[in-house]
Amino acid sequence: MTTPPSMFHTVLGDGFDRLHPELRRRFSVGLASGEACTGRGVMDRIWHGPVYVKPFLALGATRNILVPRAGRDVPFLIENVPYTDTFGRETVSFVRTFDLPGGPRRFDAQMVLSPKGDRILDYLGTHQHLASELHFAAEPDGSLLIRSGEHRFREGPVDVRVPELIGATAEVRESFDDITGRFRVRVRVVNRRFGPLFGYEGSFTVSYTDAVSRGTRPGLRPVREEARA
Repeated sequence: MTTPPSMFHTVLGDGFDRLHPELRRRFSVGLASGEACTGRGVMDRIWHGPVYVKPFLALGATRNILVPRAGRDVPFLIENVPYTDTFGRETVSFVRTFDLPGGPRRFDAQMVLSPKGDRILDYLGTHQHLASELHFAAEPDGSLLIRSGEHRFREGPVDVRVPELIGATAEVRESFDDITGRFRVRVRVVNRRFGPLFGYEGSFTVSYTDAVSRGTRPGLRPVREEARA
């Protein structure tokens, strides 16, 4: 019996087969595959924009959104664990921990498939107040490109589109280096008016575990889950 495709395979369609084989396995993580993926490595550089954007990064960091600290050669952990959320949706965690001087910093995201199955919805932070549309594309060299689309802010009855003036566009490029046997990642978050806000780049290796026996460790899931897609 054929295993149903992961949510990432679904949104990529035929493009999924163009990904490097290691990327195909990594983005096959889900309830159907029964696998969780843990990446460990080093970010060569974590950077942020001009000093006037730092207060916004610091505010986001209170809910594990973005990272207000810069650094080099920073130990890095990413946990991709599939589970069923409170509303019955398949969810895959993208919880990143950066072991910075002064204490670790987290950047949390939980991904679900959109109702139409044509994009991924990325719920950010400990309370999922921010939700972004993510668009996936396979590049000619077998790497993966992820770009964010519309952002929405949700709290109680409030459900509004984040204006481009104060919002930001994220671009993630992930590839696999056959020579080093490591995944490489580069992330840039840019505001249309203020320019580059935050980013990081580096490499990591991964290990796969049984998602059922591993379960979802305490603290991995958000404090509050958002039902609106």
